[in-house]
Amino acid sequence: MKHFCIITNSDKDANDSMAEYIVSYLEKRGCTCVVMENRKWQSNGIFHFTDVDKITDDIECAIVLGGDGTMIQAAIDLVHRDLPILGVNTGTLGFLTEVEQNKVDIALERLLAGEYTIESRMMLKECSMFLQKDSRSSCYALNDMVITKRGDCRLITIKVYVNDELADIYRADGLIIATPTGSTGYNLSAGGPVMAPNVHAMVVTPICAHSLNKRSLVLDRSDKLTLEIGQTKEVCEDKAVLTADGRNVGPLATGDVLVIQEPHADTKLIKLSGIEFYERMREKLNGN
Repeated sequence: MKHFCIITNSDKDANDSMAEYIVSYLEKRGCTCVVMENRKWQSNGIFHFTDVDKITDDIECAIVLGGDGTMIQAAIDLVHRDLPILGVNTGTLGFLTEVEQNKVDIALERLLAGEYTIESRMMLKECSMFLQKDSRSSCYALNDMVITKRGDCRLITIKVYVNDELADIYRADGLIIATPTGSTGYNLSAGGPVMAPNVHAMVVTPICAHSLNKRSLVLDRSDKLTLEIGQTKEVCEDKAVLTADGRNVGPLATGDVLVIQEPHADTKLIKLSGIEFYERMREKLNGN
């Protein structure tokens, strides 16, 4: 690799000096490097954080400075660029980032020497109700898509169809649809299972289900997942909202139908450290 872009969380002052250091390191070794701010902006009604139109075709790798939130934002914006991403943790948890700040030199050495692997992470896309002109849609997610109640609804009803067959009906505060990457986040907090990154599946987990026998549903990545907002009470319609990786996509109400599938795109993460998934999970989630 010789041509890089650095995507940096502009809200963190320490990232400026780190970006300057990486640029200097790479340029001394004959590489080119462009720095791009990870700053919220809007195009065609869709919010982005990185202006990928400014990333030239010769760029071979994106180095992302920040925490998990910055990594997710960059992954969504880069979804159609097929660029591998190396994450440098300047945040707190840093579950998705590969490199800690004090090991940047070693990481860059290994990167330039080609001593790395690339791990593909599946994504999700809502592909029926929230179609928008910009192909870099807010309807993509690396971690999860979540339907939650809004307004004065005490519960919402969600009918779940798998490949057009009714699988279950959930009455709950909401529903999480997570990738293996997102399974260690909101899904885990809601009692859902952890899935290793190489598992080709997605998981549907209710949030505070009204019935105690309602559990998570694990689906193959090729399945078509259809979600219909039902009606819990006869006197009023259910109201909900869809978020994708924490971004508000749009409101929902009784009768609305979503289709969630794996898109023809994924996120490519550069792996350097040799730390395996379960070791990282113990270190980051358990403090061991």
